[in-house]
Amino acid sequence: MITVHHLNNSRSQRVLWLLEELDIPYEIVHYQRDPKTMLAPPSLRAVHPLGKSPVVTTDDGLTLAESGAIVETVIERFGNGRLAPAAGSPESLRYRYWLHYAEGSAMPPLLMKLVFDRIEKSKMPFFAKPIARSIAAKAKAGFVTPNITSHLDFMEGELGKSEWFAGDAFTGADIQMSFPVEAAAVRGGLDASRPRLMAYLERIHARPAYRRALERGGPYGLLK
Repeated sequence: MITVHHLNNSRSQRVLWLLEELDIPYEIVHYQRDPKTMLAPPSLRAVHPLGKSPVVTTDDGLTLAESGAIVETVIERFGNGRLAPAAGSPESLRYRYWLHYAEGSAMPPLLMKLVFDRIEKSKMPFFAKPIARSIAAKAKAGFVTPNITSHLDFMEGELGKSEWFAGDAFTGADIQMSFPVEAAAVRGGLDASRPRLMAYLERIHARPAYRRALERGGPYGLLK
C-alpha cells in the first residue's frame, strides 16, 4: 500500500493523479497549509526532514520525496510498461527531459514571480513600500517575466511537434509538467495567445483519472 502525504494546493495533487492513472490503491494523509504563511505544517517533518510535500511512504519502509523521483519510481515499480516510452526510444529521451525540466527549469521563474508578487502586496512600514515595490518590479521586468516568456514560448513550440510532451502518447512526463503549466496559467501570463498549451490543459483536465484525483484530494487551487 502506498500512502500519499498530501498537502492542500500543492504538487502532491499530481501524485494522486499518477496513482489514479495507474489504478494503484493508495491512502491519503491530509495536511493543511498555515492560512497566514501558506507553509506546510510542522507535522510533515515527522515524515521527511524537509517537511515538504509530496512525500509517499510504503508498507515496505520506503519514504520518497520530490515529485520527479516519485513519478519515475512509481512508474518503474508499478507501471508495467504504462505511462513511459520504451527504453532506448527517442520518446524515452524526451520523457526523461520533461520529467526533470518541470521542476529544474520551468518552475523557478514561476516561483520567483510568486515571491515578488507577494513582496509587492505585503504589509510593511510606509517608508519601505516604495523601495520594496520598486525592487520587486525591476526584478520581474528585467529577469523573471522574460524568463517565463521564454519558457512558455519553448513549451508552446515543443507541443507543436506532438500531442503530448514526450510524443504522441500520454506519459508520466505530462503529469509532471501539469504543475508548471497550471501555475503559468494562474500567475505566469499563460493565455489564449499560446493555444497549444491551453489545449494541453484542457486535455489533462478532461482525463477521468485527473478528476478522480481531485475528488480524493479535495479542493485544488494554486497559490497566487
